[in-house]
Amino acid sequence: MGTPLGDFIRAKRDSIQPESLGLPDRGRRRSPGLRRSDLAARAGVSVEYLTRIEQGRDRNPSVPVVNALADALSLDPAERGHLRYLAKITGGECIAHTRPSPPRREVRGNVLRTLRLLEPGIAVVSNRLGDVLARSSGFESVTSGTGLLDTERPNLTRYVFTDPRARAFFADWDAIADEQAFDLWLGPSIENSEWLSTELATVAGPDFTRRLNRHVVPPRGVLRLRHPAGPELRLLRETLELPTDDQQLVVFLAADEQTAQAVEQLRHRPGGRLRAIS
Repeated sequence: MGTPLGDFIRAKRDSIQPESLGLPDRGRRRSPGLRRSDLAARAGVSVEYLTRIEQGRDRNPSVPVVNALADALSLDPAERGHLRYLAKITGGECIAHTRPSPPRREVRGNVLRTLRLLEPGIAVVSNRLGDVLARSSGFESVTSGTGLLDTERPNLTRYVFTDPRARAFFADWDAIADEQAFDLWLGPSIENSEWLSTELATVAGPDFTRRLNRHVVPPRGVLRLRHPAGPELRLLRETLELPTDDQQLVVFLAADEQTAQAVEQLRHRPGGRLRAIS
């Protein structure tokens, strides 16, 4: 049985052309990408040890080995961070099996006060599973009529993969789907996200599971929204991590003057007030 760490290393190895690393073309290969022997040599480990890591038979590689693999794969900073995270949770899987528990939904008072200071801007407090825990009136304005906030406990990940309206709302739906699937790996624990992953795998099918198992670090560029009222919005995202709460505060900023004007028009439509969901 494989592990997230092994899956990621194998996927990255398969995606690399040897020529891009200055390695000679050795003819036909049984699988695409970098040979296991070449990666092992670049990382300074044995082929047998690398095989054990990729197949999940060694779940606790040392920090130097993880760093050597990152160097050998020429990972960028975001991918290196993901590799280290996967090494951490993969090692934890064989140490303890805790009972699945949902992440906390309460938003601290000081975080809510900060959110109010951002009014009438566009901001939301969420967790890595996509639960919308608190939002500003500006966030409600730009998502009104999309179906995202229609449920008692709105969840962006579930909305992206199960609500047909999401494909119309997100101009770059594929990129957003990649982001939401990737973020499930960044939850407080594997147990926290397992229940949601299982649910989505059933209703969303391969569209979700393929993204979840690719371990591709998303670029998170400009967010383009097609609002039902007509205007297309281009928003920049600034994220404030709240590590003690396993939550994040995301602020959305207009990327151009046209978006700023469209957001102002949406604010004058009937909207809601700041709301915290617990």
